[in-house]
Amino acid sequence: MIVKEYLAIATIMFWPVIPLFWTPVHFAPGFFRKLGIFTYIMPLFTWVPVAYLIFLNRDFFMNYRIDLHFIVNGIGMMLFVLGTVLHIWTARLLGILGIIGVPEVFSKIKEGLVMTGPFSIVRHPTYLAHTLMFSGVFLMTGVKAVGMLTVIDLIVMNTVIIPLEERELLRRFGEEYQQYKRNVPFRVFPWIH
Repeated sequence: MIVKEYLAIATIMFWPVIPLFWTPVHFAPGFFRKLGIFTYIMPLFTWVPVAYLIFLNRDFFMNYRIDLHFIVNGIGMMLFVLGTVLHIWTARLLGILGIIGVPEVFSKIKEGLVMTGPFSIVRHPTYLAHTLMFSGVFLMTGVKAVGMLTVIDLIVMNTVIIPLEERELLRRFGEEYQQYKRNVPFRVFPWIH
């Protein structure tokens, strides 16, 4: 396997942590606050088996490709790098506790609402970073599973995860979050409400 193929299979393997961990945590924050630290054991039973099955079947996922022009591959590389830089930037702003969801799981840990940097342009720049990275991996590799995953991620993110996360942020920050939403009307993509 070449580096691009490893990147494609890693993308396919790691994505399920989003619906298998973050969706339940945002859907039932009270339950996961009661579980506390045990919340972080949940991926061992949900995500790890799925990731392992994907890895075992990696040849199947890698067999279906689109042959893309090298210019498209280059655009993919740029999108991947841009998404990675944005993800690192948002992770630095949120801090390690914020990026792994500790304030959502432990009500005693208070983190302030981050409204600077990319958060001053879109409310969910981490999801924008994921979209850029997934799109970039697809354009670099032409692996159809990554392309489908990118579309599925956009749908799940916009219809399930972000509404649940915003409900939880509103509960945590109240009027401060309402004002932030008025000041930053764009969820993920600048200029798209």
